[in-house]
Amino acid sequence: MAAPPGDKALQFNNGTTATERNRAVGQAITRLVIGNWKMHGKLATNQALLEALAAGSMSLSGQCHLGVCVPFPYLAQAQAQLQGSALSWGAQDVSAHLGGAYTGEVAAPMLADFGAQWVLVGHSERRAMHGEDSALVASKAQAALNAGITPVVCIGETLEQHDAGHTDAVIADQLAPVLALGPQALAKMVFAYEPVWAIGTGQSATPDQAQAVHATIRERLAAFDAADRPILYGGSVKADNAAGLLSMPDINGALVGGASLLAEEFLRIAAA
Repeated sequence: MAAPPGDKALQFNNGTTATERNRAVGQAITRLVIGNWKMHGKLATNQALLEALAAGSMSLSGQCHLGVCVPFPYLAQAQAQLQGSALSWGAQDVSAHLGGAYTGEVAAPMLADFGAQWVLVGHSERRAMHGEDSALVASKAQAALNAGITPVVCIGETLEQHDAGHTDAVIADQLAPVLALGPQALAKMVFAYEPVWAIGTGQSATPDQAQAVHATIRERLAAFDAADRPILYGGSVKADNAAGLLSMPDINGALVGGASLLAEEFLRIAAA
């Protein structure tokens, strides 16, 4: 299974600051755009969407890695249709447990059976609706890694936290258990900043707002030798705002919700 995209070979002189190094590393990371279908899909509509995305992804090869995270029942369909294409696939959640009496949960080795390359962990909807805390998110990330799957670790603040100026503190708290897994684990992860106040609201952080948070995340990763990890932005990403967001040095791609259900829109985001 392919490793998540990382940085290209870089060289720095002794006068380069840590911030400059982190920014250069961020800019060297190959773009990664992942669609989160959430609880959407039917076999017939999925087929048409996956066919269009697989065809469109061919023109993006080399400049962007493209993936979709589908509901559990459609993993077999994604595997059957996308095998051998440039479009990768994954799931939207995973159990922290390897197996056993955990009704309704899906273990990482089960996802691996369907060729999943990605799995979202800690999405804001899981944190808010299912009470998942950051320690559980870290356990899920480790479970994914143990099965050879790349976890996409989602972090982000609510509107109340944002307005109170607590964004950095929230990000630090959410990252702490994941960072505690250590550099070896972090080297195989992807991160996604999703301001909760922008998800599904039609609002989006401005490029400068998003860049500031992404730079802070990269600084925290750099302390664990993981500055080269992709950091995606997720929060009402659309074709008409993608170029501005993806032009920022520490934004390495996007985690796309509703727009990923529209082939043309999703491909335009990837190519922005």
